[in-house]
Amino acid sequence: MAVTKEVDTPVRGGARPASPTPHRRRLPIGAEPMPAGGGVHFRVWAPARQRVEVVFEGPAAGTFPLMPEPDGYFSGVVREAGPGTLYRFRLDGEGPFPDPASRFQPRGPHGPSQVVDPAAFAWTDRAWKGVDARSAVLYEMHVGTFTREGTWRAAAAELGELAALGITILEVMPVADFPGRFGWGYDGVGLFAPTRLYGEPDELRLFVDRAHAAGLGVILDVVYNHLGPDGNYLTQFTPAYFSERHHTDWGVAINFDGPGSQGVRELYLTNARYWIEEYHFDGLRLDATQDIHDDSPAPILAALAREVRQAAGQLGRERGAYLVAENEPQHTRLVRPEESGGYGLDALWNDDFHHTAFVALTGHSEAYYTDYCGSPQELVSAAKYGYLYQGQRYTWQKKRRGTPGLDLPPWAFVSFLENHDQVANSIRGERLHSRANPGRYRAMTALLLLGPATPMLFQGQEFNSSAPFVYFADHEPDLAKLVRAGRHEFLAQFPSLDSEESRAAVPDPGALATFESCKLDLGEREKHAAAYALHRDLLRLRRTDPVLARRAGGAGGGAPRLD
Repeated sequence: MAVTKEVDTPVRGGARPASPTPHRRRLPIGAEPMPAGGGVHFRVWAPARQRVEVVFEGPAAGTFPLMPEPDGYFSGVVREAGPGTLYRFRLDGEGPFPDPASRFQPRGPHGPSQVVDPAAFAWTDRAWKGVDARSAVLYEMHVGTFTREGTWRAAAAELGELAALGITILEVMPVADFPGRFGWGYDGVGLFAPTRLYGEPDELRLFVDRAHAAGLGVILDVVYNHLGPDGNYLTQFTPAYFSERHHTDWGVAINFDGPGSQGVRELYLTNARYWIEEYHFDGLRLDATQDIHDDSPAPILAALAREVRQAAGQLGRERGAYLVAENEPQHTRLVRPEESGGYGLDALWNDDFHHTAFVALTGHSEAYYTDYCGSPQELVSAAKYGYLYQGQRYTWQKKRRGTPGLDLPPWAFVSFLENHDQVANSIRGERLHSRANPGRYRAMTALLLLGPATPMLFQGQEFNSSAPFVYFADHEPDLAKLVRAGRHEFLAQFPSLDSEESRAAVPDPGALATFESCKLDLGEREKHAAAYALHRDLLRLRRTDPVLARRAGGAGGGAPRLD
């Protein structure tokens, strides 16, 4: 005979609590352990359902009903549950399904969720004051390939070396859980669950804690414009998570402005806050913001910036937050203050700098490089003004591109010679140093690292890594075929790559060997000592030279403006 467990009724929405002391949640959704071993409080948004039950696995096996609240929420306390408990939700008898706000998926996104107690980790970064946008030097990192082990612990062992190089902020590629054994992370589906592939949640906390001890900030790349094609169970709770009014480059858009969007916005705003509060990240990098569609009077990106800054301030009065956006159409309002009609972010990735530098170094100007000359004037203008396209016609897209940004400070633009996309947008993921004249490449490196914009290095760039970086994703066979075909279709925009021979040479994204080939050999810091010393010395000069440290830029002088 099943034993009836105690389940408290919800503490919100006017319902009478079963226990005399209402539970104050830290975050509005998910599973939160209660103080003093008082069980776990569960809360989930499922407005399309009439009945929600928590189904436990392992020692706490059983099924427990949650009580309905207004606005489609269900909640309750299970006294016998605790940290480590595995659970899912049964919806009107269907499922069970993982928690949309699961803090960990130890068996991947199709498996059970796990209760995690963030208070169990002993932070040592109380004195950390956060990051400074004006002096930032970014380093983009994919944890699975940064070291041979591909774990948080292995990456943590390299933090001192990165700090000594002159890096100030690590930009970690997405870690929201995704299916398979490897991937870039941009097809994540477990928004709150750091992927089990790199270690336990507390190992991620340890990585951030040690980074702060080494003087490094850490920001997380998050994907708020779409979810991956495998393992997304949100529509089981409500179809309101997605919009029929908007579409993205990946298909259906997230519903930030339509009917039912209140619960959707809460999920994403809570997620942004969660990474700051529970993992002490110093900010976020927002992927493809042009596909975050929101026509409401309160733009989700502005709300997100406020949420992140408030969360950082609660960790310490002196702590700020750093918010970087990728935005292909180059909308400068993202980094303007809210009182000026902007969204209040800190910086924008500058593809224009990359594109003109790439053409200058390689001579290739096809596809989206078509409109760039790689001329000295373009390079000077990109250094002085950030974006080259601030409203001019862009032949490749047959329309105007960009918005004015001549008044923005130079650190509002993140410049780079490599990033994960641009290295991979070749047949074999060749590094730029291998495609360019060595002298020109050294000169371009100096322009990047001594220029007024915020520089970013992609992992291994600092020592001329011989490891490629290509697209890899471990999917089930039918989806893997579609991914391979999609990769070939994307590369076909480059006429030089649009041939049977080129397509045959593209590494299989689903092959383990493809993933393994992208792992860095950190011993190349010594093998390629001259390149490593060049980056270290330039970054030291950037810090110590009084003229360079002023970060001068803009329309105040120098070469003429590019019109």
